Amino acid sequence: MRTVQEKESGVRRRIVFYGRVQGVGFRYRAKNNALELGLTGWVENGWDGSVTMEVQGSPDRIECLIMHMCRERFIEVERYEVSAAALQKERGFQIR
Repeated sequence: MRTVQEKESGVRRRIVFYGRVQGVGFRYRAKNNALELGLTGWVENGWDGSVTMEVQGSPDRIECLIMHMCRERFIEVERYEVSAAALQKERGFQIR
């Protein structure tokens, strides 16, 4: 069950994806999917071959974004880790 605050202002999640996630268009697709879902945030490659994303919006839409990324063609997500992050005032979704 979602709290009233989560429904009104949304949440922010930090997600680290592992697997074949670099060199396959992950960040580009993450940005497009996030914008289609009305989410804000950023995505960047990690030094260890992972991809880190911070995304903000509805918990249900964030979950939808994660599922989209796990099913994208050429991307092979072996696992991902999700943690809470502080809400930010931002617009759009950036590739870093």
